[in-house]
Amino acid sequence: MKKLLFITALLSTMLFAQLKSIDATELEKMQAKGVPVIDIRTPMEWKQTGIIKGAHKMMFFTPNGQPDLAGWFYELGHIVKDKKQPFIIYCAHANRTKALGDGLVQMGFENVYELKGGIENGWIKAGKPTVK
Repeated sequence: MKKLLFITALLSTMLFAQLKSIDATELEKMQAKGVPVIDIRTPMEWKQTGIIKGAHKMMFFTPNGQPDLAGWFYELGHIVKDKKQPFIIYCAHANRTKALGDGLVQMGFENVYELKGGIENGWIKAGKPTVK
């Protein structure tokens, strides 16, 4: 009976956990409270638009579109200490963060947030500054 309850609770958590979308203002509030922000774009993109001040630059997809799983998860482990810790990811337009975020949720990360619209449509269009 205990095993059945545990499995039911685990499946319920997995079924209801989802990637959470936030706007630029909410990102600022969460970052001010110490929630890590991770920019998963490429170095060329960082150079073109800059990054959100304080964000960790952790390229997930290589320029040819392939994920760098080992390197990325190694770096993530230095920033996010457990699967319950909240963190925010963003890319240019939120397409890559949606794919990555959904995968992280399926892996059991419970508090994954993505910047709605990415840095270009969600941050820069909202008049928020970037740093080079």
